[in-house]
Amino acid sequence: MLIDLLERNLEWSQRRHAEEPDYFTRLAALQAPEFFWIGCSDSRVPANVVAGLDPGEVFVHRNVANIVHSSDMNLLSALEFAVEALNVREIVVCGHYGCGGVKAATEDLPHGLADHWLEPIRRLGRNYAVDLGREPNLEAQRDRLAEWNVVEGVRRVCETPILQRAWRQGADIRVHGLIYGLKDGRLRDLDCSIGPGHFQVDHFGQEAAQ
Repeated sequence: MLIDLLERNLEWSQRRHAEEPDYFTRLAALQAPEFFWIGCSDSRVPANVVAGLDPGEVFVHRNVANIVHSSDMNLLSALEFAVEALNVREIVVCGHYGCGGVKAATEDLPHGLADHWLEPIRRLGRNYAVDLGREPNLEAQRDRLAEWNVVEGVRRVCETPILQRAWRQGADIRVHGLIYGLKDGRLRDLDCSIGPGHFQVDHFGQEAAQ
């Protein structure tokens, strides 16, 4: 398997070099992505592939079920680097239908450490239990929960000190929520985008939409 992987890499690098001789030289010289992408670790949802972007055009953080934890130092470090070092001005939180993490969060089964990680999704399920009950079946409920998880992720990104500081300093950064369909390969806008002047957190940690 490893030999096959290395051979595929060789074929890809040779093909890219033949198509664009200065491709790797240009990438090595500068990292200037337009987007910071917070997505799911699911192998079927690679950010640059589903968004039709080349390497170097998107800076990516992925975790199980694309959850934005306020204590996730990995995500926060990547977010800070994207905003302050790479000057990214478009942030995307992207979930997907058929998400295994969302499925696990709705099952009454043990999943080890994942149970701790998925707690925010279970909390959303409890908070919106009445709305979820209106969905026609379990798959539809899970897909709706996947959407709400994205919307919640957008809100959590916006309330981080990193975004609050950047906005106070005049940075024109916008945070968007998208969801990807495994069955059709389409990205859908969840219409929850937030930009400067539309979201702030006061000194007591309370959010306020403007």
